[in-house]
Amino acid sequence: MTWWLVPLAVLVGLVMGALGGGGAIITVPVLVYLAGQSPESAMAGSLMVVSITATAGIVGHWRAGLVKSGEGVAFAVLGAVGAVVGSLLSLQVPGDILMAMFAVLLLVVAAVMARKFLRPSTAAPREIPPMVEFGPLRVNWRQLAIVAATATAVGLLTGFFGVGGGFAVVPALVIALGFTMQHAVATSLLVIVLNSLVALATRLGASAQVDWSLVGWFSAAAAVGAIFGGRLGRRLPARQLGLGFAALLAVTSAAILGQTLLAR
Repeated sequence: MTWWLVPLAVLVGLVMGALGGGGAIITVPVLVYLAGQSPESAMAGSLMVVSITATAGIVGHWRAGLVKSGEGVAFAVLGAVGAVVGSLLSLQVPGDILMAMFAVLLLVVAAVMARKFLRPSTAAPREIPPMVEFGPLRVNWRQLAIVAATATAVGLLTGFFGVGGGFAVVPALVIALGFTMQHAVATSLLVIVLNSLVALATRLGASAQVDWSLVGWFSAAAAVGAIFGGRLGRRLPARQLGLGFAALLAVTSAAILGQTLLAR
């Protein structure tokens, strides 16, 4: 067991629990470059790590009533449809151009998120209406249409760029649907759990080789980090969470651009 990787595993959990995303983008490079895994094994192992970590992180958010389950399930289902189309479109674009486009997209989203949370607002956060209400049964068609359009667009980007999770879902929930950062983080974790399990089943069905010992203890350490990260995220002001997420996107964008330029 490579014990010096434990702090990095805990960091993965802290980021996911507090910000609702970022686990896969950290985990895959760690497993490839520091643990010596092949990219295929790392991607399959990362899905297991992310699934377990997001599940651990979502428990506290669920108890606090922050998870919007209807929107979360809709994002997972409709996002999968968009991801298929996006994946087919991405096959027509060279890899280096694809990564450069992804870095620019992250930078744009980071700027929008930063602008939103840097601008002082005295207005109280608006109440997000549920898509479906029971007793009596009532469907909010406007909210359903917004969720469907946003989820499909996020799935399209996810499939096109080959990444996703919270990096796409959290900004979409905040910017398009008006969620608070706490609600967006909690709901994003639900989307990540559902999407990761489907993707993991697909990869395992394709006979991906996974170092279960490494993935097991890495997931356990990340799950612990996610629990504490979730507590931290629920206590931090929304402004700090939003700016922290924007900073994470900007740093990731700069790293991808640097790697892309060096590889040319």
